[in-house]
Amino acid sequence: MAQSYKTAKVEPDPNRLAFRFEVARKAIHLSSLLIPLIYWHIGRKQALLILAPVTAGFLLVDVFKNFIPSLSQWYHDTFASMLRHHELNKERLHLNGATWITLSAFALIAFFPKTIAVAAFAMVSVSDTVAALVGKKFGRHRYGEKSMEGSAAFLVSAFIIVSMVPGLLLPIAAAMAVAGTLAEAIDIRIAGFKIDDNLTVPLAGALVGVACYAWLLPASAGAIISVP
Repeated sequence: MAQSYKTAKVEPDPNRLAFRFEVARKAIHLSSLLIPLIYWHIGRKQALLILAPVTAGFLLVDVFKNFIPSLSQWYHDTFASMLRHHELNKERLHLNGATWITLSAFALIAFFPKTIAVAAFAMVSVSDTVAALVGKKFGRHRYGEKSMEGSAAFLVSAFIIVSMVPGLLLPIAAAMAVAGTLAEAIDIRIAGFKIDDNLTVPLAGALVGVACYAWLLPASAGAIISVP
């Protein structure tokens, strides 16, 4: 039977406790906004050289913790209060949110124009945080593990943050926000393995952004491609 770790003692209001943990978790998640902010001021090669060992480190720890008992014990003892229930499962191979977010950043920087990559990653950093907190606190109309209130908060905040990226046209920002919202709302599984929305959200936004420029606004594509 899979083992789980208790994250804290029981309090009178468990939902309130869960919200406090969600705030702490999302505060860390929001700090990933530093990645697009730094990337905007440096080149792609330099960004990948910095991000590659970080991504590899997170990925290796996530994989090997499933096979090395001492590493698994240290990992769960250290981070238990920040992990979701499925991330506490010691007998099932999984990646945590930090690993997914670094994989996402690496893929965006490696394969997409800087403007699109920065916009897509800023969206998952900010809007995923906003949606989770709004959904946890105010979500009343549920569908699966999501809420209509959380999805609405994602859409609005995504459009705002993406439209703030210099050089990105507002129609493209709107399309990326919609794509990110849909990706956040839908669970994507491959062979029973759930693909984390820290990867699906920014990739969906980036792919739609590139497609819109290529097919609908090719005359404007040069402006984003030329950003070093």
